[in-house]
Amino acid sequence: MKLLRFGPAGSEKPGLLDASGTIRDLSAVVSDFTAATLSFALLDRLRAIDPASLPAVPADVRLGAPLLPANLLCIGLNYKAHALEAGMALPSEPVVFSKHTSALSGPFDPVRIPPGSTKTDWEVELAVVIGRRTLHVSEQDALSCVAGYTVCNDVSERDYQIERGGQWIKAKSYPGFCPLGPVLVTADDVPDPQALRLWLSVNGEMKQDSSTADMLFPIAEIISYLSQFMELLPGDLITTGTPPGVGLGKGVYLQRGDVMRLGIDGLGEMEQTTV
Repeated sequence: MKLLRFGPAGSEKPGLLDASGTIRDLSAVVSDFTAATLSFALLDRLRAIDPASLPAVPADVRLGAPLLPANLLCIGLNYKAHALEAGMALPSEPVVFSKHTSALSGPFDPVRIPPGSTKTDWEVELAVVIGRRTLHVSEQDALSCVAGYTVCNDVSERDYQIERGGQWIKAKSYPGFCPLGPVLVTADDVPDPQALRLWLSVNGEMKQDSSTADMLFPIAEIISYLSQFMELLPGDLITTGTPPGVGLGKGVYLQRGDVMRLGIDGLGEMEQTTV
């Protein structure tokens, strides 16, 4: 099942993408997809609905982030080659940081480069959405806590990250620095989240092209690890790290007018232009 949110920024409605690619309006069924409404019980209710019984939405409607999470947790340096290109040691445990939720934006919204920024960078990532309260979960049971998956562009300002005291949240949280979508694909439609190709191009030039199989810490380990330190909540979103090929590796960063295209197998594609 593919879920999404559509409409003007700040006034999005919940929707479903049916098998023909038509967006169907779910606002008569659920108010929105947020941390307050997302649950496995809701997903079961939605699966029972005939999509053809729902109103169709114009194809050219704006898409927002498919979910409004309460918490945006992130894993850094989770691909060996990316850690090496960043000049950082391989972590012995997952590197954990966060993004401010005000960084969220739609999958096709422009990305605004901050005033004075010189090192705005791209990062395609698989994002995981938690579906139930999760505390001290084993790796064996961790994937049963996942509601679904989506695509994230973890846009980063490297000067803020590296030269400004090392607090990554500062580099990751500018408005628009977390494009998400285009859809949230429920976990039952992703047989193996560790076997997904993910890629990103800038102005048509492929920059990142890898597989989630190359993660240092697989998703089940990440969820189990985080749940030892905090109770994960329904609707929490976890980004799982980026593969090699970011601008930091070659000292080449985004300029105004650059076009980023990115995607993950089975989860869809996004496109953002920098302004």
